[in-house]
Amino acid sequence: MLSPRNAVRTLPSYHPPLAGRDGLRLDFNENTVGCSPRVLERLRQLGLEDLARYPERVPVEAIVADFLGIEAAELLLTNGVDEAIHLLCQTYLEAGDEALIAVPTYSMYRIYMMAAGAEITSVAASRDFRFPFEVLRNRITKRTRLIAIANPNNPTGTVASPEELLTIARSAPAAAVLVDEAYFEFCQQTLLTKFRELPNLFVARTLSKAYGMAGLRVGVLVGDPGQMRAVRRVSSPYNVNAVALACLPAALADQGYVQQYVKDVLEARTHLELALEASGISFWPSAANFVLARVGSTQAAAAFVEQMHRRRILVRDRSSDHGCEGCVRITLGPRDHSDRLLAALHETIEELGVTQGASRP
Repeated sequence: MLSPRNAVRTLPSYHPPLAGRDGLRLDFNENTVGCSPRVLERLRQLGLEDLARYPERVPVEAIVADFLGIEAAELLLTNGVDEAIHLLCQTYLEAGDEALIAVPTYSMYRIYMMAAGAEITSVAASRDFRFPFEVLRNRITKRTRLIAIANPNNPTGTVASPEELLTIARSAPAAAVLVDEAYFEFCQQTLLTKFRELPNLFVARTLSKAYGMAGLRVGVLVGDPGQMRAVRRVSSPYNVNAVALACLPAALADQGYVQQYVKDVLEARTHLELALEASGISFWPSAANFVLARVGSTQAAAAFVEQMHRRRILVRDRSSDHGCEGCVRITLGPRDHSDRLLAALHETIEELGVTQGASRP
């Protein structure tokens, strides 16, 4: 009888709550207003031939490499950062190898690592969700073959310093070290060119957040050209669809649009943090386009999410993440979205009597 591999049978499932997302979507860290008008115009220009041909990734990779100031051989476009993670796992992990993650973090790291048959070592973040630099470095062994670090981290919004991340990469020369910079635009801290000093270092970016193109699934993986040749062997030559490739140059060309959106989000983040502080709700200062707040118990978080949804504001319950019991994650958008969020927030706090008696953990 046909049966999947044991690693697949034991995989945890990732089921994002996508159904019934009516209202202002502040639950998935998406751009809340959408992509640049230039992207929409490019979409309108697509014809039958564009859809009938297999997509050509290489010319667009050259455009993206030029935008980032690197060589095309140092870059691979992927079907979102999810595929980049998957490709690294398939390229570097054998069954029984060790992989390291700091928790809480993006759950797909664990899933792709487990699918490759790796043994995962989870290192808990500090009580205030600071990056557990010393503990993680001390857990590196000769068996460690992959380390994945989101920076800024999701769902906490906290950041590790460049020096910490580079030290981790130097301490694990036989391991691929992925620094996932999905929220780079909101913090501007990057290790983009450091792979030239450390060939085991990879950096990932996405157009799903600040660029408002989550539906097109565009990721960027950057690394040493020799290592990238190995990753390309695992990748499908047609992994990024033709529509996404056609729109990508237009998105990159409209930096004014992206910068204005980021500015709006940073202002909204400040307003939300001030509102949480004034209400006595614990939160963690964020370097991303969201804020993680603790509203009480796990039951209180579920009630908070439900009451916000009744007011047509969607936020994400993160109680199931390590150390995040009673926490919700709230995505930020421009001023009008921020105003709607804050109005619903105050009503929900009043209705539920949410208060923690301290503004920060």
